[in-house]
Amino acid sequence: MKLSRREFLGTAAAAAAMTSACAQPREAEQDANTAKYKAAIIAEGRGNGYGHHHHLAFANRPDVAVVALADPYDDVREERAAEAQAGRVYSDYREMLEKERPDLVSIAPRHTDKRVEHMLACAEFGCHGYIEKPFCADLAEAERIVAAMDAKGLKWVIAHNFTATPIVRHAKRLLFEEGLIGEVMEMRGRGKEDRRAGGEDMIVLGTHVFDLMGYFTGPPEWCTADFTVQGSPATPEDVHEATEPIGPIVGDRMQATYRYPGGFYGYFGSMRNEHGDGGRWGLDIYGSQGIATVRMTVIPTIQYTNDRSWAPGIRGSAWHTLPDAPETVFAEPQIDRHTLLIDELIAAVEEDRQPEWSIQQSGRGTVAMIQAAWESCVQGGPVSMPLEALDHPLKRWNANAGTPAG
Repeated sequence: MKLSRREFLGTAAAAAAMTSACAQPREAEQDANTAKYKAAIIAEGRGNGYGHHHHLAFANRPDVAVVALADPYDDVREERAAEAQAGRVYSDYREMLEKERPDLVSIAPRHTDKRVEHMLACAEFGCHGYIEKPFCADLAEAERIVAAMDAKGLKWVIAHNFTATPIVRHAKRLLFEEGLIGEVMEMRGRGKEDRRAGGEDMIVLGTHVFDLMGYFTGPPEWCTADFTVQGSPATPEDVHEATEPIGPIVGDRMQATYRYPGGFYGYFGSMRNEHGDGGRWGLDIYGSQGIATVRMTVIPTIQYTNDRSWAPGIRGSAWHTLPDAPETVFAEPQIDRHTLLIDELIAAVEEDRQPEWSIQQSGRGTVAMIQAAWESCVQGGPVSMPLEALDHPLKRWNANAGTPAG
């Protein structure tokens, strides 16, 4: 059967019972005078300044009118505003917020260099909203943002759209609660290992893997990580800015290990190599009776095998889809990938509660895992979590000319 997008957001048990789902088609332009909520878009025409089509995030909501879009770049502003069906355009996002007073805001840029100023401005004008990942550059920024939103009771969801899908909720129940592959022993994640392989891959693509880990298990207890540059241990002199404005990075190869409550471990690795393949991007979950694999296709592909040798094929075992797996169909992936998250955001606003995939948990949690890996690199060994130091470890390391701060 096919369920509406609103029905996506039931309990984990309801999601597990789902057999198929389909997003509603895009609605026609909404009248700002009759829609329940006014929405605005903050974006930038440079680079990935629209994220994964975040200006279209509200397109499936008949109760939301996109009243305005702000972009300082003249060459793309009008075109993107037309795509978003925005009523007005601005070059200055603060002017837009002050004049339009939107209820909801989508912060579209994937880069984080202006994340704090965008988020604090939204807090100042009392806006709830939706933000592209990665959340921000470090935990100090995360705490500033979260404190500003908490002070006004504002609800914000981060675009961890893979974790939000019904198939992932279903997988959590089967794998971590019902023992489909036995006792979970470890998790192994990798990035895309493209030109950004290493530290940048950890931020841009690892964010989704870390969010999956956190959703399945909760936060880790400690982290130890290793970063190298052309085969040699990374040094403060190797620290540099990423190819996108997402903060400092280091390493063309990295490996981070996390210990979780219950005594099992999670890993994330990324290595620059001539055979890098985005198909590796995902998470493998190893259990005492088999393996499950999650691959980050538009809708996550999750399969499992009950092979205790962890070597499918050698013993004649095969990969299988999860029992009673819900099917999600995206008619318009650029729009539909946001539907679950926007529905949850508005439900949280109306029910005055924290949303799932909130910046407080999902956003801050992924930043903590990234920062713990940097901190371990700087300290040269394991670090306990939650971290005590909130500033960016690589900035501190580089500023101290190779003498890590305690």
